[in-house]
Amino acid sequence: MSVHIAEATVDPLGRVVLDHLPFRPGDKVDIVVSRHSARASQAADLRGSVLHYRDPFQPVATDDWDANKS
Repeated sequence: MSVHIAEATVDPLGRVVLDHLPFRPGDKVDIVVSRHSARASQAADLRGSVLHYRDPFQPVATDDWDANKS
């Protein structure tokens, strides 16, 4: 399943227009509409915020695993 999340504003006539969707013409899609929440905006604000990975392939917190304690 492919999911695309878009933000739109309801116009005075109660309509919402979605342009440039990443689906092919003729694809059947499900549409779910919900009121925009501030919490959703805060989560989206973290996207692209990582500036640098320090040792991205090194193990993390290996001393905290019970299996590593003998």
